[in-house]
Amino acid sequence: MLNQEAKLIETIKKRRSTRKLIKKEGFNQDLILEILKESMLVPSAFNMQSYRIVALFGEKSDKLWDLIENKLFEKLGIEKFEKTRQKEKIQGFRGGNGTLVFFEDMAVVDEKGNIAKSYKDTFPRWSDQGSGIIQYAVWLLLTAEGYSASLQHYHQLIEEDIKKEWSLPPQWRLISQMPFGLNNEEIGVREFISFEEMVRVEK
Repeated sequence: MLNQEAKLIETIKKRRSTRKLIKKEGFNQDLILEILKESMLVPSAFNMQSYRIVALFGEKSDKLWDLIENKLFEKLGIEKFEKTRQKEKIQGFRGGNGTLVFFEDMAVVDEKGNIAKSYKDTFPRWSDQGSGIIQYAVWLLLTAEGYSASLQHYHQLIEEDIKKEWSLPPQWRLISQMPFGLNNEEIGVREFISFEEMVRVEK
């Protein structure tokens, strides 16, 4: 059962990017699936609902991060890889309870664009907007349930491999990976631009 008492503003303030994760004991996979189900209520242009999510738990999530680590080995070489922070980061992601992998179904985007032809060229941008909305919604719902997460973007490195590994449709476009679990790091102070810099009020 999801936390119905969570205050939206407080949840927004609590949500942070956490890269060092540990597993939550008594992990409830059904709760995560309920979060994903509720996140489907988010808006999307022309109600196209082109987002797709692959939920990887336990060993399957570990397999994803093994795949990413191996691809980085290939790209950088082991010596260079060892000098980066990637090994530490991946170990932190692997430490969580799972990873949510976000895609966009481009067949749906094309289909909607062919129906509303005057907007066809804009549908890919609307698709990205819808994807951003559902990723944020999932992240907030995870936060409300006491989970920490971050949004990672190894898509150019692993897109074809992940489709092959889990037999995913070729028209799915990989967007991001969201490892989640319990926070295992000290979170620094977040800095913001001034309100006046962000918002302009015309008089």
